[in-house]
Amino acid sequence: MKLKIRRYRWSDLDTILALHQVSLAEVGLFPGDGVYYDDDFPRIQEIYLACGGDFLVGELGGRVVAMGGLKPIDSATVELCRLRVHPEFQRRGHGSTMLMKLESRAVELGFRTLRGDTTLRQEAALALYERHGWREISRTRVADLVVVYLEKRLVPAAML
Repeated sequence: MKLKIRRYRWSDLDTILALHQVSLAEVGLFPGDGVYYDDDFPRIQEIYLACGGDFLVGELGGRVVAMGGLKPIDSATVELCRLRVHPEFQRRGHGSTMLMKLESRAVELGFRTLRGDTTLRQEAALALYERHGWREISRTRVADLVVVYLEKRLVPAAML
C-alpha cells in the first residue's frame, strides 16, 4: 500500500502526539531524558505552518502512520522536525517517502538548507539521513545521550 501524504489538520493532534510518543519509546527515549520534548504539538499552526514551514502526515488506509515538520530557522534554512514512522510500519520505505516529500517541500518553500538532529540511539534515522545525502555537522552530549546534528544543502528543481 502506498503512503498518502497530506498537510496536517488540527484533528490529527492526538494521533500525531501518540505517534511521537510510541516512536520515541521504541528507541528508549522518554520525557525527562534531556532531549525528549513535545510542547510544540499543540502549537503546530504557529510553529510550523504560520511562519512559512509545513507539517505533513502520511496515511495508510486512512490511518496516520508517519509525520514530519519543517520549522523555519531563517529565510534560507529550515529545520526538519518530528520525522516519525509508527514502529509497526517501519522498514517499508515510509521514512524515505516522508523524508523525500519534506525535502521537496522545503525546496518549494524556497529554503536552501535543511537541518535536523537525532540521537545515536536512533540508528535507523541516522542511516536514513546518510542514504539521503545528509552530513553530520556536530555532536553534543545531553545527559547520557549523544545528539547528532545533520545538514543537507537543497538543490532547486530548476537546477536539476
